[in-house]
Amino acid sequence: MIIIRARVEAVPKAKVRVPVLLIAGDDRWLRLVPSQRVRLHGRFVSPRGADLLAAVVIVRGPPAVLGPPSTIQRAAEHVRARLRDASAQLPPDQRGVLPGMVVGDTSLLDPDLAEDFRAAGLTHLLVVSGANLAIVIGAVLGLCRLAGAGRRRAPPIAVFAVLAFVVVARPEPSVLRAAVMGLIGMLALFTGRRRHGVPALAAAVLLLVLIDPGLARSYGFALSVLATAGLLVLAPPWRERLARRLPGPLADALAVAAAAQVAVAPVLVMLSGEVGVLSVFANLLAAPAVAPATLLGALAAATAPLSLPLARLIVWPAGLAVGWIIRVARVAADLPYATIPWAGGGLGAATLLVTAAIAVLILRSRRLRLIAAAAMSGILIAVIAMRVTAPGWPPPGWQLVACDVGQGDALALSTGPGQAVVVDTGPDPALVDRCLRRLHISDVPLLVLTHPHADHINGTSGVRHGRDVHAILTTSRTSGREARLARGLPIRPAQAGQVWRIGDLTLSILAPSAIGPALSPKDDGATINNASVVLVARRPGFSALLAGDIEADGQRALEPVVPPVHVLKVPHHGSRSQDPRFLAAAHASVSLISVGEHNDYGHPSTTTLRLLRHLRTQVHRTDQEGDIAVVRTRTGIATVPNR
Repeated sequence: MIIIRARVEAVPKAKVRVPVLLIAGDDRWLRLVPSQRVRLHGRFVSPRGADLLAAVVIVRGPPAVLGPPSTIQRAAEHVRARLRDASAQLPPDQRGVLPGMVVGDTSLLDPDLAEDFRAAGLTHLLVVSGANLAIVIGAVLGLCRLAGAGRRRAPPIAVFAVLAFVVVARPEPSVLRAAVMGLIGMLALFTGRRRHGVPALAAAVLLLVLIDPGLARSYGFALSVLATAGLLVLAPPWRERLARRLPGPLADALAVAAAAQVAVAPVLVMLSGEVGVLSVFANLLAAPAVAPATLLGALAAATAPLSLPLARLIVWPAGLAVGWIIRVARVAADLPYATIPWAGGGLGAATLLVTAAIAVLILRSRRLRLIAAAAMSGILIAVIAMRVTAPGWPPPGWQLVACDVGQGDALALSTGPGQAVVVDTGPDPALVDRCLRRLHISDVPLLVLTHPHADHINGTSGVRHGRDVHAILTTSRTSGREARLARGLPIRPAQAGQVWRIGDLTLSILAPSAIGPALSPKDDGATINNASVVLVARRPGFSALLAGDIEADGQRALEPVVPPVHVLKVPHHGSRSQDPRFLAAAHASVSLISVGEHNDYGHPSTTTLRLLRHLRTQVHRTDQEGDIAVVRTRTGIATVPNR
C-alpha cells in the first residue's frame, strides 16, 4: 500500500484545488517526483479523521503522467539519487540509514532496522530536523569565516544553503520548522541583534501554521517543536546542575538528550502507548557520531552530482559513523524492557504528566525518596520472582500461534524445533519479526500468503529477516503483487485439492478453485478477499481451519467441504460478512480473531461475536490477549495468551 499526499486540480466537469490523500497499490506511483502532474482513476471517499482533506482516493492502476517535474524538483531528485548511488558501496543497513539522516530519504531503509530505531528512541535521526540543519548551518558559517566572509556576507550564503537543503530534503513539517527558525536566526545575525531561541521558535511556529494550517494537526510537527522547546527551556538549567558533578561535554550531551526526550514523551505516549526507558542513554551514546555522519553525508550529497568517485570516498567514513549509530539502536532495542507498555491517547499523556509531577515531588524530599526506593525495591523483587516462577514463552508443545500484528493476520504452525509454517505476515515487518523471534523460529519451510492485501503480505520482509524461507504459496488467482516481496524465492500457486506435508503437519487446500479469473488492480476488496487461500492444518491431536479473509458468499460455496476442526481462524478479522452455516460446519471449540486494537473498521463485528457465542466456541482476540498460542492437553486443546 502506497500513501501519497496530493492536490486535485480537476475532476470531470469541474476545476478544483483541494488536498487529498491517495492510497495506491501500483509500484509505479513510487517513481513520481514532487510537482509532477498526473491523471488517475479511483474511488473518492470521505475522510474519517479531522485532517484538512477534501477526500481519500482509492486509486485504480498506475498514474498517467502528464508532464515532467519542475526544474528545481528534478535537480533535487538527481541529488538524492546520486547520494543513493554513492552509498551503494556501504553495507545494506548503512546505505539505508545515511540518506535518511542527510536528506530524509528512507526508501532503502530496512523496516526492521526502523523499528529498532523507534524502540531505542532514535527515530528522530532518520528524519531531517533542526539538529541536521543546525549542523549544516554551522558548517557553512565556519567555511565562510575561514574564507574571510564577514558578518554581513556570511548569512546570505547560509540562507542559500538552507533553502537548497529544504528543497533536497523536501518540505516536511520538521524541515520547514527548522528552516524558518534558522532563517530567523540568520536575520538576527545579519542585522546584528542578539538571537533569542524561544521567540525564534514561536515566530517559526506562528508563521508556518499561518501558511499551512494543516500543520496544527501534524504530530510530526508537534514533536519537532516540543523537542526544540525542550532544548531551549529545559536543557540550560539541567546542564548547569549536571556540570557540578560531571565533565562539561558529558553534562551537555546528557542534558540535551534528556531535555528532548522529556519534552516529546507525552506525545509519543499518545501515539505508541509505550514509554522509552533507554532512549536517553541511546541518544547519549549515538550523539558523538551524529555530526560526522551528517556533515560527511551532506558533503557527499553536494559532491555526488559532480564526481561520484569522490562522493564514494567521502561516504566511507560517514558509513563508519552511521554504523556506530546502527549498533547503538540494535543493542538498545534488543535489551529487555527497552520500552514499557503505557496507556495510549490523551489518557496516556495525562497519566504520564501526573507521574512526572509525582516523580519531581519525590526527588525534592529525602523522606519520599527513601519510601519510593523501598517500594521500587519490593516491586523489583516481585517481578524477578514472577519471571523465575512463571512459565516462559512460547509454551511447551505449542501447535499454532496467532501473532499480534495489529490490524492484520500472521499465524505460525509449528513443524519442529525452531521451525514453523507461516500463514500471512501482517501489515508491519517489525511486528511479525518480533513474534517469530519470541517463538525462536529460524526456519520457515513454507510461507503462505493467502491474498494480496497489505494487512496480509506487507510484513513479508520481517519473516525473511534472519530466517531461511524455502518456498512461498500464494492464491492461484494472484495479480502478482506478492512477487515483489518474494524475490529470490520459488512461488507456488495454491489450488483446491492440493496437499502439502511438512513433517507430521498436513496442509489441505480448500480454496481457491482453479477456474476463477486472475485478480487485477481494478478488483474491489471483496473480490480479492474471496480469492483467499483457505486451508486445513492437521497433525495428530490438532486441526485448524485457516480461512483468510473469505467473505460470506465465498464461505457459502465452501460449506459442503468444511471438515470439523479444533480451531477456527475467523475469516476477515471477525467482520460482519460471515455465513453462519460455514462457521457452524467447523464445529471448532476455539475461534481466533486476529484484529487491531481500536481499528477503523469496527472489527470484530458485534453480530459476529454473538454468532460465535451462540455456536458455543471460545473466542480469543489478539487485540485483547496479544500473541495467542494453541497447545494440546490430555483432554483436548487449550489457549495460552502472551499478555
